[in-house]
Amino acid sequence: MYGPLVRNAQTGEAMAKIAMKFGGTSVADLDRIRHVATLVKREVDRGHQVAVVVSAMAGETNKLVGWTKDISPLHDAREYDTVVAAGEQVTAGLLAVALGAIGVPARSWLGWQIPIRTSAMHGSARIEGIEPGLLNERLGQGQVAVVAGFQGIAADNRISTLGRGGSDTSAVAVAAAIKADRCDIYTDVDGVYTTDPRIVAKARRLPKIAFEEMLEMASLGAKVLQTRSVEIAMLYRVPVRVLSTFDPDAGGTLLCDEEDIVEKKPVTGIAYSRDEAKISLMKIPDRPGIAAAIFGPLADAGVNVDMIVQNVSEDGRRTDLTFTCARSELARALKALEDAAPAIGYREITSDSNVAKVSIIGIGMRAHPGVAQAMFRTLSDKGINIQVISTSEIKVSVLIAEEYVELAVRALHSAYELDTA
Repeated sequence: MYGPLVRNAQTGEAMAKIAMKFGGTSVADLDRIRHVATLVKREVDRGHQVAVVVSAMAGETNKLVGWTKDISPLHDAREYDTVVAAGEQVTAGLLAVALGAIGVPARSWLGWQIPIRTSAMHGSARIEGIEPGLLNERLGQGQVAVVAGFQGIAADNRISTLGRGGSDTSAVAVAAAIKADRCDIYTDVDGVYTTDPRIVAKARRLPKIAFEEMLEMASLGAKVLQTRSVEIAMLYRVPVRVLSTFDPDAGGTLLCDEEDIVEKKPVTGIAYSRDEAKISLMKIPDRPGIAAAIFGPLADAGVNVDMIVQNVSEDGRRTDLTFTCARSELARALKALEDAAPAIGYREITSDSNVAKVSIIGIGMRAHPGVAQAMFRTLSDKGINIQVISTSEIKVSVLIAEEYVELAVRALHSAYELDTA
């Protein structure tokens, strides 16, 4: 797929095509940008072809978003993208300058110059295709390509942005397009851990994690990688390493195929999310079409529904339905349901924003019965009540009172023996 193996004549190391991505904290100031340039130079000196994707300097995107909203809360989304994409443009140019200053040929690339083509959903566009011809030509000439992450060009010929965390998506998509041998995501942590080390001091760095596991962890609250970037890596089978910018030789974590992991523990990691809210509709008619009457207006309002549980009454005529959504979307969800009340016919609606979701994830669940039961028993032993349960083939999520999140994470981490290697 990638052609014959070539080795560096001086070092004997296999030469490869590499995509490197650096987040906002990695390029937060000029000293850090210079440090990033030395990391890129290290790969170039090994004989590799290198494409670099950068985020805006830490805090810059928030500043640009704030300026746009201050001028007009009801702004044109296309102009919003023009403003907020500027942060990555500055970083890409500065890193290209820093590389040139230490003798590494480099040029910056904005999304429209490559081009990275996206949908026209400004502010949260999706990548539809990348034309890598020019990038590959320059890489073949020994030039480092410094790509502004988070951005592309939409069908209306306007600058588009991919939503928060979109630089991860840009990096993996660029890696897939140029057929890179791997994509290295440099950040402020040295890999993916069994859970949040700020909650569990004994949390361990995972040397490898399956794409499917990382996708679940990212979608369930882990902040190391953006969900769409993992989806692209899994789809195109791009090997991804998560590394620390400040300790690049620490080992990191490799995202890989399930078959590449020899020992599959029942549970690989514990994730949690505090950005949860619960809504319950009481005594709604139990009839065909009622679910559409509820979730249709929510979808129209842009509310993403997660966990759902339904209880049927004894007479079979009325039912109670509970679901969760992002806490930030609670007000919008309640407004949509109140507007649709005549069509739904519920007798009462209640909500609770003091809840959190805790999840166990592991490809080993497929071959180990009793994993969910152990979770429920552990939480019961700690006096933690489960409000809602959601499952998939490799994860179990529960909704609990937010005050018990840290207790639940610590207890589950120990119960599944994640404290020890």
